[in-house]
Amino acid sequence: MKDISGNFESPVIVRNFLILYLEVLVSTKLFVGSLPWSVDDDALRETFEEHGSVVSAKIVKDRDTGRSRGFGFVEMESSSEASNAIKALNDSQLNGRNIVVNEARSRN
Repeated sequence: MKDISGNFESPVIVRNFLILYLEVLVSTKLFVGSLPWSVDDDALRETFEEHGSVVSAKIVKDRDTGRSRGFGFVEMESSSEASNAIKALNDSQLNGRNIVVNEARSRN
C-alpha cells in the first residue's frame, strides 16, 4: 500500500489493517444448541463471558408460549474470542446438558 506521497506505508500499518479486515470477515456470531430450558439470556452471557467479551446473548423463544426453544445465539467481540469459546464450550456441560457451540450460519 502507498500513502499519499507515493511512499510505501509501514509494514506494521499494513499488518494491522489486514488483521482488522480478517476480524470482519470471520464470523463472531455463534450458535448454541441443546440448551437446558432453565438457561436464560443472562446465564448464557455469563457462560460465554469466561471466554471473552460478549456483545450479545439471546435465547430463542417460542412466540406463542414464550418458552425457550433450547437454542440461542451469542456474538463475541472478536473472531479469536469466538474461536476460543467454541473450543472451550462445545460439548461441555451446562446445567447437566452437553451443549453444542459452533459458528452461526446465515439463513438461506
